Amino acid sequence: MLDKNSKIYIAGHHGLVGSAIWNNLLQRGYTNLIGRSHRELDLTDQQAVKRFFDEERPDAVVLAAAFVGGIMANFLYRADFIMQNMKMQCNVIENAYTHGVKKLLFLGSTCIYPKDAPQPMREDALLTSPLEYSNEEYAIAKIAGLKMCESYNLQYGTNYIAVMPTNLYGPNDNFHLENSHVMPAMMRKIYLAKLIHEGNWEAIRVDMDKRPINPTDKLRAIIGEGNVDGKNSEDRILKALAFYGIEDNRVTLWGDGSPLREFLWSEDMADASVHVLLNVDFSNIIGIEKYSSVFYGAKVDGAVDRNNSEGRGGYIPSLGEIRNCHINVGTGKELTIKALAELVVKTVGFEGDVIWDDTKPNGTPRKLIDVEKLHRLGWTHKVEIEDGVEKLYEWYQESLRK
Repeated sequence: MLDKNSKIYIAGHHGLVGSAIWNNLLQRGYTNLIGRSHRELDLTDQQAVKRFFDEERPDAVVLAAAFVGGIMANFLYRADFIMQNMKMQCNVIENAYTHGVKKLLFLGSTCIYPKDAPQPMREDALLTSPLEYSNEEYAIAKIAGLKMCESYNLQYGTNYIAVMPTNLYGPNDNFHLENSHVMPAMMRKIYLAKLIHEGNWEAIRVDMDKRPINPTDKLRAIIGEGNVDGKNSEDRILKALAFYGIEDNRVTLWGDGSPLREFLWSEDMADASVHVLLNVDFSNIIGIEKYSSVFYGAKVDGAVDRNNSEGRGGYIPSLGEIRNCHINVGTGKELTIKALAELVVKTVGFEGDVIWDDTKPNGTPRKLIDVEKLHRLGWTHKVEIEDGVEKLYEWYQESLRK
């Protein structure tokens, strides 16, 4: 059990979910928190991660760091999505084990489920049929991460829990046009198309300075080298925005708008994560109270001695196969991407046209998760999508004034 003095390391504490988890823990009185920016600690660097754990010796770890992006990024950076995420996961989870961390919470994604999984998707749908091709690499990396948690628990008696959030949005979201997720990308595109129509170049330049575009090879072929920010000419900015489907009072979005998606406010996700971190053990998930949910491995000078097998292992053969121990985190509610666009249009006050480019991929047709296990473990969401879109737009506007 973690008390208010427990040292908790949050990997990815500047990100969408990590920052919300950090704030949630502070609000609950957990003040002994540690975090490192990517510049301070590269989680893909095995030796650097070991040095960090040697020095800090955290009691608990929240692994919220990941290499992420939307459907376009998943197509462009396939090797990065699998390699970067695998490196981070392996380094952090292994060092958590070798340094005797009491509790670890791993954050994955519901893209782990098969493209044609029965809806709503239960945890036991994992690995039952092929994945959606457009995000296969990221999904495989996240499946490996949750299986690492499960396997360390079964072999070494650790207490590592994996949670699989649905599509997230909220404060500190990524609004960069090249690699953001669907809602912030859609919101920024619609906002900029409105500004172009109004001729509000002061606001356009503020927005572009806040989040400049780092051109892809295809965009560089159109506008030349160099980032696109507010100091560029109007012509260069307009060409760059048009590349992403942003024009005068007109926005082009990928697909036909028919896919169904579930969205969870990031601060709700943080609250669910902290609830699980503080109140849920591996034994609760598999329903076996006698399971060794506390680490029993022999240690030498505070570290694990792998050559000493005394007390190792939590798996009891008579229990049979234990799998799908992760927890879905979401609302259990869905809407179409087109309906989401209509909510964003209304919130932004956009009066132009939204065009759907059905030559571009839709992604998975439907991604609704079953949250029965989460509810059974004592947590339900609070923020509904209609309020959440307004809250996100307010945060986005405030970010431009900073």
